[in-house]
Parts: sequence; C-alpha cells; structure tokens
Amino acid sequence: MRFRHPDGSTVHLAYCTNVHPAETLDGVLAQLRDHCEPVRRRLGRDRLGIGLWLAKDAAHALVTDPSALRRLRTELDRRGLEVVTLNGFPYEGFGAEEVKYRVYKPDWADPERLDHTTALARVLAGLLPDDVTDGTISTLPLAWRTAYDDERAETARTALRTLAERLDAIEELTGRSIRVGLEPEPGCVVETTRDAIAPLTAVGHDRIGICVDTCHLATSFEDPHTALDALTAARVPVVKSQLSAALHAEHPHLPEVRQALSAFAEPRFLHQTRTATAAGLCATDDLDEALAGDALPDASPWRAHFHVPLHAAPAAPLTSTLPVLRSALTRLVGDPSPLTRHLEVETYTWQALPPESRPKSRTQLAEGIAAELTLARDLLTDLG
Repeated sequence: MRFRHPDGSTVHLAYCTNVHPAETLDGVLAQLRDHCEPVRRRLGRDRLGIGLWLAKDAAHALVTDPSALRRLRTELDRRGLEVVTLNGFPYEGFGAEEVKYRVYKPDWADPERLDHTTALARVLAGLLPDDVTDGTISTLPLAWRTAYDDERAETARTALRTLAERLDAIEELTGRSIRVGLEPEPGCVVETTRDAIAPLTAVGHDRIGICVDTCHLATSFEDPHTALDALTAARVPVVKSQLSAALHAEHPHLPEVRQALSAFAEPRFLHQTRTATAAGLCATDDLDEALAGDALPDASPWRAHFHVPLHAAPAAPLTSTLPVLRSALTRLVGDPSPLTRHLEVETYTWQALPPESRPKSRTQLAEGIAAELTLARDLLTDLG
C-alpha cells in the first residue's frame, strides 16, 4: 500500500513473504497466487506491496535468466502486487523444521553473502514499479556474535564497501537506486541500533544503512526515540523498518507466567530472551534456556524475540510490545520528513505460535495478515 506523507513523498507499506516457505522461483510464483493476491483482495486494494524473500536458488534463477525475471514481473503485475523491498536476511532453509542458528549463515565475512546480496539488488532493480526509482534490502547484522574476530570483521567491512560500489554501478546502469540495511538482532554482532553506528560509519557509504526491526528493538529494551535520534545524529540512514512486536512478560517470576511462556518455546526458530536490570541487560539465546532454572533473573519483565501478530496480543498474562512499535512509527514517519519510506510488516512465526493460535488454513492465514496490515494502515493514517 502507498501513503502520501505530508511532505509530499510516498511511504510504502508491504508485508514480508518469508512467512510462506519457498526456495525456488516456482515456489515464489505459487506464493503470489495462493497467499499474496488473496490478502490483497481481502483488503479491497487494487495494489498491494510485498516484501519478497528470495532464497539463494530463486535469486540465482532470476539474476541469470532474464526471461525468469520478466515472468516474475508479469505475475506481480497480473495479481496487483508490487515490490520495492526485499528481505535478504535468510539465505536458504527458512522453512525448515529447525532453523535456529542456521539463519545467520553465511555471514558478511563469507563471500556467499556478498554474492547473494548483489544478486538480490540486481533482481530488485528489475522488479521495481515503473514509477519507483528507490529499492531497499534488509540483511544480516554482520554475523552471529561467536566466532567473529578482528580478521572476519575487516573482511565483512570490505565486503560491504564492495557491495556499495556494486550498488553504485547498478544505479548507473539502470537508473534505480538500491540501498541495503543491516538489521540489528539480539545475539548478533550488531545487536542494537547503537552497535550499528561504528561499523556503518566505518563503511562510510549512504547506500549501506540500517533496517530497524521493532520487535528486535523492543527485545533489547531500546527506547525507540533515543535509538532513532542517535542514528540521525550519526547520519546513519534508516533504509527500511520492519513493523513487528515481541513477546512481553511483565511478571516472569510467577508460575502461571512461566507456563504461558513455555507454550512459545518451540523447536523451529531462535527466541532470544532479555531482561533489563540495574546492572544492565541480561540475556539467553533462547526462550527454553531462560525458562530453565535461574538462567535469567526474573525480578523484572522479560521480552522474547518472537514475532507475535500485530493485531492479536497473546492471551493474559502475556502481552506484546505493540506500544514500542507505535512509538517507533511516530518517530519514523510522524515528523515533517520521514526517516524511512519503506515499511514492512514481518510476522513470520504464524505456524510457530501455540497450536490454538495457529491459522488452520490458507484462508485464516490471509485473514490474519490482512488484519495486521489493516492495523498498520490505521496507525499510519492516524499519524496524518
């Protein structure tokens, strides 16, 4: 969906297709037919933005075969869909039964990550609508924190500089400007927006910035206005923002709260869990680890990296961090000029929810995604 900002610019709202597992081009085309177009129809829109996730095989097919790219572009147009942003974080296997730490490979010290992101940029330049010249891609925040030394850090910085040069060349060739944003995530080298400033300043190119995921922001107990003000002061561009909400437990010491949280401890995705104490942030890599004994202090609220549906907070005694999203959105697009013009609803965990909350059919999933987009639309229109 497109929105007119008071400054006259267009703000794009999309939903991310990584909720629909597909590794091949044929799988992506099936997503458009079976999921994306039905969501658009439920919203009653002539056109719907989607943030495509393209696994390595799909991206390779599109970048090496011009007819495949034309086929995808034709299908998007035919189904009333448009693409201005890609999710370039997962490389492959995001629909596997167990993802966990695998999602952080390859990292930015591995040449495959540079090659894949370059391919995505070339594909996106060919998918942008005729009246849009700017595209964005979100990507891994350098690497998972372990096995990342000074040598790998320098390799990653060099790769990002090379990527910036390639993005310059793409614009020169196509007239389309593609930018890439590191997406801070708990447990990674770049866990917070603050962590992003030094490496992005070192890269020193305005095509390489940050993707602010509001679930990750909340999980790390970052104040949205403080974080975004710091990025603005450091001149780090907010390339895009993913609108998402984390799982919040106000009283994790209570047995009934622990029992409720245990329903979200599932084997597929990593659910990093954090609590803010007087001594600083305390952390575990996964929710089941936090629930085991005294691995995490429980005198203060816990937040877990679990993307819960925006429109449907978990049942009491749990809640979501939707207020953090609202606050962040006020700063992202509520000022006289927006910090970013690309917004993407990203709830990829529908089938990881507790069984009673999972959609039982494609129709129910489409209804849920449409309800999330409706909420996001209403938040934007409330901001004017």
